Amino acid sequence: MKLTRTANRSLRTFHTVILIVALSAVAFGQMGGSPPPEKTTAVYGQNIHYIEAGQGPAVILLHGLGGTKEAWGANFAPLASKYHVYALDQLGSGNSDKPLIDYKIATWSDFLRGFMQSQNIPKATVVGNSLGGWIATEFAVQHPEMVDKLVLVDAAGLAGKIQGFPADISIDLNPSTIAAWRTLLESIFYDKSGVTDELAMHLFTNRMRNNDGYTIERALAGFAARPQFEDDKLKSIHAPTLVLWGRNDELISVDSAERFRRGIPGAKVVVFEHCGHVPQVEKPEEFNRALLEFLGG
Repeated sequence: MKLTRTANRSLRTFHTVILIVALSAVAFGQMGGSPPPEKTTAVYGQNIHYIEAGQGPAVILLHGLGGTKEAWGANFAPLASKYHVYALDQLGSGNSDKPLIDYKIATWSDFLRGFMQSQNIPKATVVGNSLGGWIATEFAVQHPEMVDKLVLVDAAGLAGKIQGFPADISIDLNPSTIAAWRTLLESIFYDKSGVTDELAMHLFTNRMRNNDGYTIERALAGFAARPQFEDDKLKSIHAPTLVLWGRNDELISVDSAERFRRGIPGAKVVVFEHCGHVPQVEKPEEFNRALLEFLGG
């Protein structure tokens, strides 16, 4: 993608920061070159797409519900300068296979274990945003020997009245119209100035291409049908844990950050001011600084 001088200037604006979610090549270009080549590995007979770069201890990035590996576009290069970083399209998302199953947190945890085995990764730091944080938490509970450190970013997974997971669903987490996409975007970001009809249309188009609506529908149905929450399991996690949160998250209240801190022995919390549900996108410099400091500590 060749950018004009005007486009390069616009990359410095928040409007284009939001486009990290949709335009991976632009995002990775800003952080130090083209995105790494996409790779594929077979996990339990399913093709899982991912990117990797860097050398050193392994760091695995898990996106949220309806997301893709491109959600980490502003974080990948800074991390890869010191670590061997992997960003996955998790099962049922992005370019990875989408079997017609009931998607459970334990399903994704199993596939994370299978992915690590396929890459000969005995142990890794696992970083998860939203649903990815829920999966990372479950993985740390079930496979503590495989988790070096745990980083939870506006993570789902605790019981209670948290909008959309699954109580009081007033925002459509599986949008199938452009208008619904705009509403969801406005709930995700603190600064709503970059949320435009053009962006909503772009993500709507991506949703049709990715064909992940079934995955989201079955995941949400599973949350409502059978509790999978982590509250009573947190005390069993002994990996060093960092909880990162946007102060103004409208989907999962910042109160949950404190609940994770109280539940996980020794967990530390960093809260980003004027920030919503995806601090790795909305506050990338602060996010990267906090994450790298924790990983190097």
